[in-house]
Order: sequence, then structure tokens, then C-alpha cells
Amino acid sequence: MTLWQQITLSTIPWSQWRQKSLLGQWIGLIQAWQRGSILWPWVQGLGGALAGLILILAPFVPSGMIGVVLLAGVLFWGLWTVSTAPENRFTPIHALVALYWSIAVVATAFSPVKAAAFQGLIKLSLYMGFFALAERVMRSPKWRSGLITIYLLTALVVSIYGVRQWIFGADALATWTDPQSELANTTRVYSYLGNPNLLAGYLLPAIPLSLAAVFAWRGWLPKLLGGVMLGLNTSSLIFTFSRGGWLGLVVSLSTLSLLLLYWLLPRLPRIWQFWAFPALLGGLAVLVVAAIILVPAIRGRVLSIFAERSDSSNNFRINVWAAVQEMIRDRPILGIGPGNEAFNKVYPLYQRPGFTALSAYSIFLELLVEAGAIGFAAFVWFLLTTLTRGWQTLNHLREMRHPDGFWLMAALATMLGMLTHGLVDTIWYRPEVATLWWLMIAVVASYPAFSQARPLTNPDAEV
Repeated sequence: MTLWQQITLSTIPWSQWRQKSLLGQWIGLIQAWQRGSILWPWVQGLGGALAGLILILAPFVPSGMIGVVLLAGVLFWGLWTVSTAPENRFTPIHALVALYWSIAVVATAFSPVKAAAFQGLIKLSLYMGFFALAERVMRSPKWRSGLITIYLLTALVVSIYGVRQWIFGADALATWTDPQSELANTTRVYSYLGNPNLLAGYLLPAIPLSLAAVFAWRGWLPKLLGGVMLGLNTSSLIFTFSRGGWLGLVVSLSTLSLLLLYWLLPRLPRIWQFWAFPALLGGLAVLVVAAIILVPAIRGRVLSIFAERSDSSNNFRINVWAAVQEMIRDRPILGIGPGNEAFNKVYPLYQRPGFTALSAYSIFLELLVEAGAIGFAAFVWFLLTTLTRGWQTLNHLREMRHPDGFWLMAALATMLGMLTHGLVDTIWYRPEVATLWWLMIAVVASYPAFSQARPLTNPDAEV
């Protein structure tokens, strides 16, 4: 047993924990109900339909309506859980999600704005409930692919409208570009989401998943559809001119490229097994540098990252971050409680004149503000554990050459891309993006552990 295995909870006998835990005793409490239920044979389909409905509605309807469907999904998952025979599928990811939620409860109890923090706790609970529902549904490979396909088809509609805005123009609904910059009159698309940064965050998972679909889907027509999705999603995200979105895109595609090469490495000639990674990294670097040098619009946006306070967007964020750091220093242990409502109550006491903000404009600062050092440490622990489990599962699937590994690679790459985007923005606290973050976590958690995996046969293992 290594120290890392202990840190990532890889050696804990979760089946024994479930048997002895008071919480675990609720699993399967009323399983006798299923024997007389007409709907029980369709339970996984109903759960999948609810999760799919959330993914379909997210970019098109108000947040309140999404919240209602999320609540329905959480209640359905609760009924499903207490009605199902106990299974040994509780993972370290579930444990650390529960730990962070518990810390958020305590932070709410000690919040200086308890009513506002309680609203944030409700939202956080709904998102985590969506994770639990999606993970339960996606234990079936068929439903894993199905939910991902639902999101990709929805994102395709969003991307098509975004590309249309780029071609025909779109009115800016706010001042999204520094009026003094050379890109002041550039169209920044926002599709149905009303904000280019939010659109970039929404489309970011669609790009690695589209590329994964090219490999995972069977038949040339589905693969062609995956290629079309990849092109439209990438184009629409680029046309948002979201610098954070671009950084997330570079990180996610670079990560996925490296994972795909790792997946294919055993089938490459020996000489390429040595040179493949240096060649790929060099090629990616050349591609990024060429885009910056040769495309003026990209060059302008990238250079603005280093303009510090001379760029109005940079200046705004720097002032917000300075105020947020003071908030963290005043409540370093448990923060002010979860949610933007709590932030909006407390931030005005610290803000610089003229720099109002609805969030910390960095998910890492936001976590420190909301749940303090304790919550932030739990989140980092959760991330490390999730990435470790994902890597272990990927190696297992790689040995079997099982095509479900492509969805896992895309989910891991998306996580790193969303975290990169989150360095300079907090759009993933919006339901359109938050549900996708938890969907990626659910993808990673939905694969069985090695000891629980049944032997899989894969006659189409040429990839």
C-alpha cells in the first residue's frame, strides 16, 4: 500500500463501510417496493430521460426551470437508491463529494449571511444530486454513450447558431471587449446563452467529446457527424474570443492528444514509441505559435492577456481579485458560505469603487471565499482522487483496448480544460456549465473499479 493510494482512498473497503454506516443502511431500505411496481423495469430509462432532459434544457431555458428539473432528478435518484438492492459501487469520488457538501453545510451554519448561503447550499446540493443521478445512469455503457450523445447534439444546435452569428453579425448585449483595443468592433458570438464567456464554457466539453466520438462511434456516418461536431464546436468557441475559453481549449485538446497517443503507443513502431511524445508536443507548440503569429485577431486577444491594467478586462479582474483576497483573509477557515447570493451580500463591503462583481472571477478564489481553507483542501483532495481513479481506469481499459476509454479520456481532458478556464472566470457556477462539470465527474465515477469489473470482450478492438 503506497502513500498515494492512502491519500486517494484507493484501498478503503467501501462495501464494509456501507454495511456499517448509518447512511449506508438507507440503500435498499424499501427494495421490496420494486417487486410490485409497474415502472420499476423502466427505472434506468426514466433516470436517463431526466438527466438527458436537464442537458437538453440547460442552454435554452431560465435557471429556475433548470432547478425544477434538477430537483425532480434528485428526488428520483433518492427513490431509486432506497429501492435498489445494495451494490458495491460507492467510490472515493462519492465520499469526497459528500465531504465537500458537509463542509459547505458547516460553512452555511457559520456564515455571516446565513439565508443567502442557504440558497447557495441548495444549488450546490442540486448539482451534486445531478452527479449522483448521472453516475447511476451511466453505469450502463449504453446510457453513458447516450447521455454524452444528447449533450453533443444539443451543443451542435448551440454551435450552429453561434457560427451563424459570426457570419451575419450579432449585437453585443454588454461591453465585452476593451473599447480602446483593435478588436473593439469584433463580433463575439454568444448563441442562446447571452454571454460569450458562458458560451465558451458550455462548448468546452463538447470539443474533446466530439473528437472522442470520432473514435468511439461505429460506422462512417456517425464518425462523420463527430467530425462535423468537432469543427462547428471548435469554430463557435473560437468566435467567442473568450481568452479563458481559448486557454481551456488549448489545455483540453493538448491533454486529449497526449492521452490518445498514450492509448495508441503500444501499437506504434518501436522508434515512434520513443519519439512520438516529443513530436506531438513540438507540433502542438508550433500550431499554437503559428496561430498567434498569423491570425491578427488571435494575436490581439492573446497579447491582451499580458497587458495587465492597460486592458480594461484585466484591470477589472485585478481589482476584484484584490477585494476577494481581503474577504479570504477575514474569514480564512470556513469562508462566507456557498453561492453567489452570499458573495453578493459580502463583496460590496470590500469592493473597489466602480468595480461591482457577481463572483470572484476565479473558481479557486471563489472556493476559498465560500468554504475557506478547509473546503479548498477538500476540493483539491477530490480533484486528485478523481484524476487518479480516472487514470487507473484508463489503464485498465487500455489493456482491453475497449472503446469506452475514449469517453474517459475526453472527460479527463475536459476537466483540466474547465479548470484552466476557471482560473480567470466563474461561469461554471451557472447551471449551463455546472451540470457539465458534474457530468464529467459522473463519467469518471461510472466505470467499475478493477475488482468489480466483469471481463469485457471487444471484437472491434482495432483502435
